[in-house]
Amino acid sequence: MKSLVCILAIALLGVAQVTFVSAQDTSKPAASATPAASAASTTTRPDVYHVYFTKAALGKGTQLADWLKTPDPNAPMPGHDLVLRHQEGDSWDYVVISHLGTKATVEAAGNPAPPDKRDLSDWHNDTFVNGPAWSDFARAMGIDGASKSKSSGSVYVVSVFRAAPGHRDQLEKMLGQAPRAQSGDKTAGNALMQHLEGSPWQFLTITRYNSWQDFATSDSNAVTQMSKNQGPWFELREHAAFHTDTLTDRIAP
Repeated sequence: MKSLVCILAIALLGVAQVTFVSAQDTSKPAASATPAASAASTTTRPDVYHVYFTKAALGKGTQLADWLKTPDPNAPMPGHDLVLRHQEGDSWDYVVISHLGTKATVEAAGNPAPPDKRDLSDWHNDTFVNGPAWSDFARAMGIDGASKSKSSGSVYVVSVFRAAPGHRDQLEKMLGQAPRAQSGDKTAGNALMQHLEGSPWQFLTITRYNSWQDFATSDSNAVTQMSKNQGPWFELREHAAFHTDTLTDRIAP
């Protein structure tokens, strides 16, 4: 499946800088805080990932899942993948998040999907993002060597966000905050990623819970906060123009 990454003839070099250059309004002087924000993102999100959302063709859900789970020995970082399956939320069926290292190269020749795999998907989209070092990502997602066998029952919430004009920094700061212990949040791990090239959203988050029970407890506690007109639900709506949340389970690794 990772062969889908290599499609176009460009090299994503200096990817952390690309995001901020393309996002800034060059008609105005950069604010003094901008270089610091850029440097912070480069430090906290030093690696490049490929995010692949896809919808199975009619009747092909199992076959598509089997293909997505098959490791690609020619991938830049073999075995550095996370495959999640939709349960509730957006219209996609699967998301594959592949670690590519500190930079990525795509080529014009590409490496198309085998003929027998081309019709497994109804549609897909590709986005390059920057994110945490693989060791940190794997630990947060419960797929590192120490926890992989113990986290098979994990539940993941995959969310994408687009900031309201002028609120990008505030949204990023909010999304990067650790869960508040006093809120009763049972989060086991979080990953924040930022768009480099691809889809129209700017940030992607993946939140992991150890079990469906922990997810339900966190959701219940969040509703209690909302009844008091406080909590992340309200804060998000001060900074985000668009977002979606999708509840998933893990099918690989």
